[in-house]
Amino acid sequence: MIRLEKISKIYSTEEVLKDINWEVKKGEKIGLVGSNGSGKTTQLKILIGDEEQTTGCIRKEGNPKIAYLRQEFELNSKNTVRKELENSFSEIQFLANELLEIEKKLKLLEVSGNKKELDRLVNQLGIYQRKYEQSGGYQMNSEIDKILPILGFSINDADQLVENLSGGWQMKIALGKIMLQKPDLLLLDEPTNHLDLQTISWLEEYLISLKTAIILISHDRYFLDKLCKKIILTEDGISHTYIGNYSSFIQTRNLQEQAKNKAFNLQQKEIESQKKYIERFRASATRSSQAKSREKQLDKVQKISTSLRKIKAPSFNFAESTRSGKKIVEIQNLCHSYGDNLIFFEANLSVKSGDKIAFLGPNGAGKSTLFKFIMKKLVPELGQITLSQHNLIMNYYEQNQADALPAEETVLDLIFENVPNWTQKRVRTLLGGFGFKDDSVFKRVKNLSGGEKARLALALIVIKPSNFLLLDEPTNHLDMNSKENLELALKKYKGTVFLISHDRYFISKIANRIVEIQDCQFYPFNGDYEYYLHKRNRA
Repeated sequence: MIRLEKISKIYSTEEVLKDINWEVKKGEKIGLVGSNGSGKTTQLKILIGDEEQTTGCIRKEGNPKIAYLRQEFELNSKNTVRKELENSFSEIQFLANELLEIEKKLKLLEVSGNKKELDRLVNQLGIYQRKYEQSGGYQMNSEIDKILPILGFSINDADQLVENLSGGWQMKIALGKIMLQKPDLLLLDEPTNHLDLQTISWLEEYLISLKTAIILISHDRYFLDKLCKKIILTEDGISHTYIGNYSSFIQTRNLQEQAKNKAFNLQQKEIESQKKYIERFRASATRSSQAKSREKQLDKVQKISTSLRKIKAPSFNFAESTRSGKKIVEIQNLCHSYGDNLIFFEANLSVKSGDKIAFLGPNGAGKSTLFKFIMKKLVPELGQITLSQHNLIMNYYEQNQADALPAEETVLDLIFENVPNWTQKRVRTLLGGFGFKDDSVFKRVKNLSGGEKARLALALIVIKPSNFLLLDEPTNHLDMNSKENLELALKKYKGTVFLISHDRYFISKIANRIVEIQDCQFYPFNGDYEYYLHKRNRA
């Protein structure tokens, strides 16, 4: 359907894309992956014409209709749901307005009796009515009525104002507007950002059901895994295509990296051996010609570049700590509310040492509130939360933690202050695992982006000894490599973990127990995320 051939994109300051070659066929669902800043969104903008490539071309079969759901979708908050969905029919809306204007003029002319003008307007009315019918104007409301329940709205919900709906429901409206246009290719840029798990699951099932081709940028690896059957990696401005889902891509990629590392090491040994021979016999009367011949051959050898990614070895580990007692947390008859909104009612939960629990539930269910109770930042109205009295060392990462970082400190100095005995290499390795490379470690906190501050705050959590971790959305602002590093470190962590995350892939890799918060109660599932899904689907 569409092919990108030798696409490059050069800005005044840098070359983002060098050699992009990939294609999308009808109905294909493709994941576009790569580190932050690798040019994924730039490729989507080039596809829809928002930006122009520096070199290369885009070949299209026929004239496929492309729709783009951007990260920040635009909706008129003062419109009703129905009105917003109607706005996706721009041509029909234009024709409807023209018909209204003609009808107004006709009413005025019937009184004045101008027959010539009356005939002209009647003829014009007929033309616009035919265009309106051909464009599907008479089917517009039925099309909207069909998509409303698919999006999760009732017919009565269609009269709600957009401004009164949550971000998840607004995303559904934006997606509905696009799907009403019946595109051949749908471009999605981080569609799961800021959505709760229930909405993400809905979106996943909806997109799987579509026959429309999809190109997806997402840091939600579980979402990529379920939806995509082809992965396109952009690395150093060059595209690489992998057939299969995200897990298959990771497996293939790791095998390629291992093979590349092996080939690199063998080549380095061979080069070293040849150099020794050349140095030894360069001045020899009998073997100097052989030495020169080998030197020429060595100059022609195409060098294998060393792997940029380290396989199976995390960039960091959590700091060692003493062991805690066997029972970490005991929650008894917990009750709490915010005004008229009841969060917990006589809720009970028991947690043992070594449990790695993911807390699931819709936004507002009380997940972050529970963490604040445990850290004594909030006091519950009723009930008891008893913590282990034996060597319990807690560490808490909350979503707004980055706001408390000292503004004038550099990234490097802030880490050194907390681990003064570490070598510079060890600190740089840690920071590299969170995306701070080269000169970025010398930036002051006040000059960091919001995402960089969040990553730095998480790095500070990692280096502090603990045996009980509370992590509230730790993977926000992390790229794929940083998430993998954190997963590896958490797998090796010997303490207890409480985790809040919308990243289902991350949950599936870390959690050995799931606790769902629903109807003001804790519902524990004594197994991993797949076990939880299996039990929930059977219920």
